[in-house]
Amino acid sequence: YFPVLHGTFGEDGTIQGLLEMAGIAYVGSGVLGSALGMDKGVFKTIMMGHNLPVLPAVIVTRNQIRTDIHQVVALAETLSDYPLFTKPANLGSSVGITKCRSKSDLMEGLMDAARYDRRILIEKGLSSAREIEVSVLGNEEPRAAIPGEVIPGEDFYTYSAKYLSDNAQYKIPADLPQGKLTEIQKIAVAAYKAIDCAGLARVDFLVNADDQEVYLSEINTFPGFTRISMYPKLWENSGLPYKQLIEKLIELAMQRKAD
Repeated sequence: YFPVLHGTFGEDGTIQGLLEMAGIAYVGSGVLGSALGMDKGVFKTIMMGHNLPVLPAVIVTRNQIRTDIHQVVALAETLSDYPLFTKPANLGSSVGITKCRSKSDLMEGLMDAARYDRRILIEKGLSSAREIEVSVLGNEEPRAAIPGEVIPGEDFYTYSAKYLSDNAQYKIPADLPQGKLTEIQKIAVAAYKAIDCAGLARVDFLVNADDQEVYLSEINTFPGFTRISMYPKLWENSGLPYKQLIEKLIELAMQRKAD
């Protein structure tokens, strides 16, 4: 089974659990890896436990926001200066994400994120960041493709930039020193292993444009898979064509089932 499904019920461990109970081999991470990759807050905590670089963040609940939003704002402002980002902990495609440059932005962002999830991530933002993506492939011995850069036509890689407009640009490989590309690949593989991913995942990074510091943003355990999606494009540029990539993923799924 090839679960080309985004978001809730598709890549959060639920369909994977159903397939496990049915005894069906499937492409991608199992219940644990899928669930951990889906929840941005838990994922970030695990990355910190593995000493992998992430931006400071805090998780709050919808109930906290409804009960005393000013207390939540005060907590958020202890993280760093603005900008701050608000995100639903369990969602994808940049839905419900707000870049907050002021207290009023933050309050609006918290209310918007709370429409989509009961857990909300508030994260330190970078005033100028480059968005780097890495495709990872494998089960117990994963490897990373050449990192690529997304250059959004908007302030950050929003939902509309991903799906409704064609003003985003992609650069493969990313225009970074080789040492920095290698560092990003190593972190991507370490993150993949840390949450027990399998088959495939796309690992997303932010690189501070001012000092070139690398920060792990999130992991997508079932990334977009059309011919123009970043995951297969990165592997194609690394010498693994689309057809062979699909064949390899099916092979990995069968190996995982046998294990």
